[in-house]
Amino acid sequence: MKKIAVLLTTVLTAGMLAACGQGKNAETTSAGVSDVKTEADSVPEAKPEKDAITFKLGMVDPDGSNFHKGALAIAEEVNKATGGRITIQVFAGGQLGNERDMYEGAQMGTIDMFTASNAVLTSFIPEMAVLDQPFLFETADEAHRVIDGTVGTLIAEKTEEQKIHTVGWMDVGFRNIFSTRPVTSLEDMKNLKIRTMENDLHIAAFNAMGAIATPMASGDVFTGLQQGTIDAAENAIANLIANRYYEITKNVTWTNHVFGYMGVFMSDKAWNQIPDDLREDFVEGVKAGAQRQRDYLVEANEAAVKELTELGVEFYEIPIDDMRKLVEPAMEQFSDRMDPAWVEAIEAEK
Repeated sequence: MKKIAVLLTTVLTAGMLAACGQGKNAETTSAGVSDVKTEADSVPEAKPEKDAITFKLGMVDPDGSNFHKGALAIAEEVNKATGGRITIQVFAGGQLGNERDMYEGAQMGTIDMFTASNAVLTSFIPEMAVLDQPFLFETADEAHRVIDGTVGTLIAEKTEEQKIHTVGWMDVGFRNIFSTRPVTSLEDMKNLKIRTMENDLHIAAFNAMGAIATPMASGDVFTGLQQGTIDAAENAIANLIANRYYEITKNVTWTNHVFGYMGVFMSDKAWNQIPDDLREDFVEGVKAGAQRQRDYLVEANEAAVKELTELGVEFYEIPIDDMRKLVEPAMEQFSDRMDPAWVEAIEAEK
């Protein structure tokens, strides 16, 4: 089986906002707070030419996060692209359930639309484990080419088999380390108790670098850092602002070890309500809104770096070559999870 490629250079780009939790402590929580309603949000409608259709879109991320702003942008772009014939109401903060609940609800036709991270999607589509590999992408542009290309098509085919339509992709971005003590080299990584998601590849990668990977619920991270149960965690840079981790962790190490995505999906039932003449416009509207979210994420992370610097947080960097040499052998044990067709698609397009 073809060996998975892992890449070399680290870049200071959009930080990863993980997406397993809900509300304030959601994995995907980001900076960029705005004054928004806590109930359903929708955008002003254009004057409808025919009977209007309304869909409800659920997400676990809170009001004001860049994901919420992205969902509102999707609603706006879809309404505009369809001449006011389709309206999307956004329900943030887990009002319609967690990501797994919404995926299963959409399969049953009780959820119209929802967002979900690839961390959750892998449990429904095992082939997506190929995207969990550390150091798979050097830049966000590479990650976009992959998800907007063949791999995105492969995922859409899998979700459609499960009565779910994939209609767009937002960014979660790169994950980095924040810690209570400086981590400036691999030597500093030794015996570092670092919180990770419940992901075998991530756990194996940090253990290979000498750290002690400690899976933990996102809602327990602040207390774990405060009480010394863990020394560090890894997530998006803006997450330090949203969850106030900077009060305890004054050190950030740029590792860009994993890039995450946030998919936009809808049920068969909802999809079949869209007239044939509107489907292409609808999808183009979702993609336009998702692109706006990608821009919001970059802005949120740039603002977070500035704010964290002013708060006295120090930034460090470990050469990716050094980390990759240790992590690459540890990934061989997961080769049976990597579908060759998906591997080839990634290598051809990134």
